[in-house]
Amino acid sequence: MSQFAINLLFVGASFALYIGIAIWARAGSTKDFYVAGGGVHPITNGMATAADWMSAASFISMAGLLASGGYANSTFLMGWTGGYVILAMLLAPYLRKFGKFTVPDFIGDRFYSNTARLVAIVCLIIASVTYVIGQMTGAGVAFSRFLEVSNTWGIWIAAFIVFLYAVFGGMKGITYTQVAQYVVLIIAYTIPAVFIAMQLTGNPIPMFGMFSTHTESGIPLLTKLDDVVNALGFQDYTADVDNKLNMVLFTLSLMVGTAGLPHVIIRFFTVPKVADARWSAGWALVFIALLYLTAPAVGSMARLNLATTVYPDMAGQVENYEEAALNPILYEDRPDWFRTWEETGLITHNDLNNDGRIQMYNNAADFSDRGWEGNELEVNNDILVLANPEIANLPGWVVGLIAAGGIAAALSTAAGLLLAISSAISHDLIKTMINPKISEKGEMLAARISMGGAILLATYLGLNPPGFAAQTVALAFGIAGASLFPALMMGIFSKRMNNKGAIAGMLAGLICTLLYIFTYLGWFFVPGTNMLANTPDNWMLGISPLSFGAVGAVINFAVAFLVSNATDAPPQEIQDLVESVRYPKGAGAAVDH
Repeated sequence: MSQFAINLLFVGASFALYIGIAIWARAGSTKDFYVAGGGVHPITNGMATAADWMSAASFISMAGLLASGGYANSTFLMGWTGGYVILAMLLAPYLRKFGKFTVPDFIGDRFYSNTARLVAIVCLIIASVTYVIGQMTGAGVAFSRFLEVSNTWGIWIAAFIVFLYAVFGGMKGITYTQVAQYVVLIIAYTIPAVFIAMQLTGNPIPMFGMFSTHTESGIPLLTKLDDVVNALGFQDYTADVDNKLNMVLFTLSLMVGTAGLPHVIIRFFTVPKVADARWSAGWALVFIALLYLTAPAVGSMARLNLATTVYPDMAGQVENYEEAALNPILYEDRPDWFRTWEETGLITHNDLNNDGRIQMYNNAADFSDRGWEGNELEVNNDILVLANPEIANLPGWVVGLIAAGGIAAALSTAAGLLLAISSAISHDLIKTMINPKISEKGEMLAARISMGGAILLATYLGLNPPGFAAQTVALAFGIAGASLFPALMMGIFSKRMNNKGAIAGMLAGLICTLLYIFTYLGWFFVPGTNMLANTPDNWMLGISPLSFGAVGAVINFAVAFLVSNATDAPPQEIQDLVESVRYPKGAGAAVDH
């Protein structure tokens, strides 16, 4: 059986499973559509939350980031994991106690203001749409390779599949689909990692293999990797970070952004009790850890495999790495996996010195004495996890499995985000603010239409992304952290916080963060409209646009505090409500007020 047929078999079977589950669990009411009926088991919800959480950025792009940036990009791991702990400990149980369907629901009622609700809706849509761009980008990468179609067609196929199971199934269908997607993606991620760890180190546990001895050279794997990348002009894979301020801010931005992500928060409304919300969070951390502990090993081993593919003399015991780097592989001798990925346009070779070989090195290094005229190989970060089985010559069924896993990761999070957008429009905007008398059938129709519109918008933006998957996702986290997270925290823990302070804080945090991002990445991410080049020399105080969410959150907190203390205190009933929410015991079902 050909590799293409194997890929079709695995991907087609997973699609049939997802659509079958959506039909079986089709939403019959708004409660089913928004919170899966409110009766999901904590372990089931934990697994679905993990799938919702581990997006294309986690599955496809994070290991690629670690492969390209080494220790410097470990901030993604620290920020996302730390933020989830904040969400689980400080927000989820209290929001579950409040008993509403959505984040704007909480903000609108807590701050007794439809204006606050509207601002929250805007913040939610901007953050979620930005986040879903990354999922569509990742899905396009996976589809373009494994179904052998263009990246454009890959994104359209992904949009169609999400439409089929998300629009009809709602949260109920999405929940059980995400359980299946988690099983697919975690198996797809770990099996190739185990094979590759065994090949390179003899240790079947990837996270331990990363710190084991490299079999061919007899030295520690990370030492071997440092030697190889050094010879090519790159800094050590394990090198420390110079700009500590940016690293700290970026980690904080991911943390507060994680805690403010509406599509993850909404999952905690699907369980019967507050205690179940806590257990869901704990189980989700366990399920997330299975992938996150493996990702650094996958990244480091992928980087070593790629380098030694281009420079075969560096693979074994090497006395002089500079000499080994003089003999890169001939372009005509490139392996089959290289040729296959070239067809997608995600690997490109440009023979600058016309010597028929592939020079891959850091352009900042001067290797002109070797007759090299620049780096000739461009490899998209998003392909390294997906290409890993082929690089390591693993069996065809493993390649098919990782195809299904990568697509599952992108689709699971895309569905959750689209549901959050749909809920904000149909429930918070139409039902609560525009037409409170709308029938349940009308609200369901509005929810499905708005989700369909969101899918079309996400598809368009996925075709024109502002960066690769994990970069785009990081921007979404910054926007959520700067706008929603402070309002949620102050809404729960500050009785003095009033509607004026919350509105002013959310607007200040959102506007400042968007202006900073658009300055370097273009207005509304339109290429060529940026006012400054996105380089460290131009960043204010060395703060990357990806890191500014933490600054935006501080601005939000400060403005909200100052405005609240300069204006009237909230009504007594609101202060009593805050007091009751602080004690999560005894929450009832999520209700539609």
